[in-house]
Amino acid sequence: MSAIAFGIPVQFDKAYVEGITKLSSQDIKYAEQLGYRIKLLGIAKRRPEGIELRVHPSLVPTKRLIANVEGAMNAVMVQGDAVGTTLYYGKGAGSEPTASAVIADLVDITRLHTADAAQRVPHLAFQPNAMSDLPILPMAQVVTSYYLRLRVADQTGVLAKVTGILANADISIDAVLQRESDEVGGTEANQTDLIILTHDCAEARMDAALAQMQALPTVLQTIVRIRKEELA
Repeated sequence: MSAIAFGIPVQFDKAYVEGITKLSSQDIKYAEQLGYRIKLLGIAKRRPEGIELRVHPSLVPTKRLIANVEGAMNAVMVQGDAVGTTLYYGKGAGSEPTASAVIADLVDITRLHTADAAQRVPHLAFQPNAMSDLPILPMAQVVTSYYLRLRVADQTGVLAKVTGILANADISIDAVLQRESDEVGGTEANQTDLIILTHDCAEARMDAALAQMQALPTVLQTIVRIRKEELA
């Protein structure tokens, strides 16, 4: 889809891929409380300096149509400069939908093979001399917002230290939620879950801030970080 949308070569090896194995029921619950759902998204986004090409779980506002795609259904959301936002929705699994897609591809290949060369639509929709050489951006340069969950000691000043690290990294906070650990089945006393939503920032800045927060003695577990897409 990135090749068709932006006229770049297919570059599977440069796509960042992260699955759902690290997701927990706690994060799904907290996301719901904050007005989001967690969806596995494939994202291709053109920026002046290059292309973001990534697949990972993301928080999506529940009011977005793509947040309500369930079961075997798939959806593709496209943002165009003239048409605005469009959504393509349908079955993405099962014998008949798969067979239909395969046959459609074979028909397209046959039509291209028998068409006059001057009248053919190129496979990636762009003529070879019109292909772009925009680079695929590393994740450190990706700009998005974040959901963070920290299991911290329930002590005075912990929140101030965490927010101070984010402020020093020039990362703006959108929302903060604090829940006692026993609300999510915790057994340790004097612990709390601190959930933070941030505004957009470069991933490199977030990585640096996470390393500083993880080093705090009051942060008791590995920090959970899930990217967030508003899709506005």
